[in-house]
Amino acid sequence: MTTLLVKGGKVIGPAGAIDADVLVDGERIVALSLPGSITTADTIVDATGKYVIPGGVDAHTHMELPFGGTFASDTFETGTRAAAWGGTTTIVDFAVQRTGERVQDGLAAWHAKADGECHVDYAFHQILGGVDEDALKAMDQLVAEEGITSFKLFMAYPGVFYSDDGQILRAMQRARENGAMIMMHAENGPAIDVLVAQALARGETDPIHHGITRPAALEAEATSRAIYLAEVARDTPLYIVHLSASGALARVAEARDNGRNVFAETCPQYLYLTLEDQLGAPGFEGAKWVCSTPLRSKHESHGRDLWRGLRTNDLSVVSTDHCPFCFKDQKELGVGDFSKIPNGIGGVEHRVDLLYQGVVDGQLSLERWVETIATTPARMFGLYPRKGVIAPGSDADIVVYDPNGRTRISVETHHMNMDHSAFEGYEIAGKVETVISRGTVLLEDGVYRGRKGHGQYLRRGLSSYLV
Repeated sequence: MTTLLVKGGKVIGPAGAIDADVLVDGERIVALSLPGSITTADTIVDATGKYVIPGGVDAHTHMELPFGGTFASDTFETGTRAAAWGGTTTIVDFAVQRTGERVQDGLAAWHAKADGECHVDYAFHQILGGVDEDALKAMDQLVAEEGITSFKLFMAYPGVFYSDDGQILRAMQRARENGAMIMMHAENGPAIDVLVAQALARGETDPIHHGITRPAALEAEATSRAIYLAEVARDTPLYIVHLSASGALARVAEARDNGRNVFAETCPQYLYLTLEDQLGAPGFEGAKWVCSTPLRSKHESHGRDLWRGLRTNDLSVVSTDHCPFCFKDQKELGVGDFSKIPNGIGGVEHRVDLLYQGVVDGQLSLERWVETIATTPARMFGLYPRKGVIAPGSDADIVVYDPNGRTRISVETHHMNMDHSAFEGYEIAGKVETVISRGTVLLEDGVYRGRKGHGQYLRRGLSSYLV
């Protein structure tokens, strides 16, 4: 085994910050020690004046997802490389089952895409696009044998991924029996489809109408309905994905105040970007920011409420919903009809930095920063304590973060396979300096040393975050 010592830094975890050196032997952390008490190792990383944090865990990505007549533009190779550049050392992507397909076939297709291609470790959730008796049996098999312990359902996209309330209830009941988590895209899809058809009939075709036809009330209504359905299913653990609206957050907070196993994530785009400034950009430019749930109005309190929710733990996790599409030839599929614009924003490379900016702005503590980007997603989805913490016995996934550095986000410098950036020109305080994955240095001093094939598939356990 080779040893690696990260010395001189301040180790940040959910419980606080301590001055400590971190000793790695092979792929695991073996000790945290008083500064200077260990002096020799095969490799020494000087972290003096820097933060030492666990590698980021992005619990919501869509590499190579087929959607809207095209595919998300990042492969597992390009997307996980970009993740590593940004300090994320584990992703949890979504295997897809469509109506009429076997769940196991969808999972096998995702393994084929990812196997041997990833720069960082990866795991899968399973999308259920058709809840029937075979799919319910498959849930048991995936939990017991495949290390897949979370299943995503959609209350949106009728005819594609949509499940009706009866299907949702049946899947929740099965999850309650086998211990899995139900993840929910909570928007009222049938009502949205009516609003979309009415807008197009009026000749309202620009990208901003994507947001206008997906009002916050329909996100809140669906979130509330999902919470009630989970209650009927004997408090099945429920995780609301990409929450963007104040009303939906209020429903989650109410459930949590009542001791329910209801959780939610938000994404950086909902913390920083708005319907008016991005989705409403002149001409077709706003297509770059078409995603679902949509960006919300800056004239309402959504952004402020989401930051508050992160502080109070009503929002437990920040993921990216990384689902990139190039502007040329992909977003352009929706010229003249906003409903045909592929839904998605790329951000897997910038989540750690964008949330650190929240620390600088006084929105989050250092501890809460680490908790929302690494520790809680690991606990939520059965990866803890292997991932999400710097502690003896854990995988040596370590990021050395320079709080005095600067990061400028641009298509000219990012490593995602996209021809634009959703955060073009943003200047972020702080910088990812060194990235270590299972004891291997992937990034150091701006030089990338990683390789595809380093990333391993992770079989997950059940959530360790339940109340």
